[in-house]
Amino acid sequence: MRNPLLNRGRLLPIAFAAGIVASIAGIGTLLASDHQDTPETELNPRMDINDVYVFPGSTPDRVTLVMTTSSPIAGQTASFDPNLLYQIKIDNTGDAVEDLVLQITFNTGSGSAQSVKVVGPVAPANFGTQTTLVNTAAAVEGAVGTNLGSDTGMQVFAGLRADPFFIDLEQFFNILPDRRPSTGSLSGPSTPTASSFRNPGVDILRPFNCLAIVIELPKNKLTSSTAADAKIGVWATISR
Repeated sequence: MRNPLLNRGRLLPIAFAAGIVASIAGIGTLLASDHQDTPETELNPRMDINDVYVFPGSTPDRVTLVMTTSSPIAGQTASFDPNLLYQIKIDNTGDAVEDLVLQITFNTGSGSAQSVKVVGPVAPANFGTQTTLVNTAAAVEGAVGTNLGSDTGMQVFAGLRADPFFIDLEQFFNILPDRRPSTGSLSGPSTPTASSFRNPGVDILRPFNCLAIVIELPKNKLTSSTAADAKIGVWATISR
């Protein structure tokens, strides 16, 4: 049975996070999100990580890892940067150092002509900010925008998806008016300072897309223990 997340046009979030500590028996969440937080990422949107998600897989023995990037994207055309290394890192010993990595790279094509290669999970050649491509055969490789892999092994989808993050950004700028941009559609007119979000809120990001990397695989490929309460830490990086 394929994970329905791979087939939906919109990802359904369990947790918004730059990093997540997840119990294999259940998902523990670290609530956070990160969209265009610095001028540098606004100038280099393909290097901007929006969110990292950990989902239960399509069967109890599987888990799904997701990284989204490059939001907001207007329209249906966007490609991953072939000069970047996208990585999902896993700590399974509780020391906040990656024990395993999934390395994701893309070729120089664009749109549906682009292809993705996923290597891992495998022990990294370097740790922390040191990054080296692992010299091993790809676990999954194929066209962007299609479901790749097998139901029993690793499944991969990389491509355009609706941004799953929900934020009433207009009201956010009323709560923190010093964050309001000086130009653009959200720059004004000024409104009274608010103390809370609206109910119901307005999903400012609903019309926009992001680029998503979705990987589902057996839990035992990520853990160092067979205990029912085994935990993993998950985070993501993008580097040149």
